[in-house]
Amino acid sequence: MELKFDSRGLIPAVVQDANTREVLMVAYMSAESVRRTLESGDAWFWSRSRQELWHKGDTSGNYQHVVRARTDCDADTVLLEVHPDGPACHTGATSCFFEEIDEPTAGAELQEAPSRAQIVSELADVIAERHATMPEGSYVAGLLREGIDRVAKKVGEEAAETIIAAKNGSHDEIVWEVADLWFHSLVLLEATGVPVDDVFQELARRRR
Repeated sequence: MELKFDSRGLIPAVVQDANTREVLMVAYMSAESVRRTLESGDAWFWSRSRQELWHKGDTSGNYQHVVRARTDCDADTVLLEVHPDGPACHTGATSCFFEEIDEPTAGAELQEAPSRAQIVSELADVIAERHATMPEGSYVAGLLREGIDRVAKKVGEEAAETIIAAKNGSHDEIVWEVADLWFHSLVLLEATGVPVDDVFQELARRRR
């Protein structure tokens, strides 16, 4: 069946663990990335932020070996069943889909949403926990294990991708890349032993 690419020449791809059937991630593919995936047996995607082909695992080592590629009845979505070498998510989670959507029941009180600072602090705590335990397969632990040069390089890469997203003018890309930049900046703080609270204090000083 001939695939139906959108006006940008892209098609969404759902990646699923061939053994556990867990959905690992969703990305986009171009005709060339589909071709390379089928020929090489490794998952290739198209990075909308960098505007280039993306061989999953080239940076992290978490390659995805494709055992089956299918499309839906409309041929406008690809399903890749893979054997992953490691976690799919850049946070170190096995799957990118780990946040639950809680729908409150009728009459139930809504929980107060966490503050912006609380979200950042909690994420910094998770990174610190990964640093302390260094679990195998953790993206964060892998970065920290390679040392400050690797962490700093990653921050530089994410900064460049943020610039590209800004120049593309895409809201979703800017949000995604800035989140990546902030996340890797927190990893850098952990690698250098600088508490995130020190950054909060400096921002508070500038606000005054």
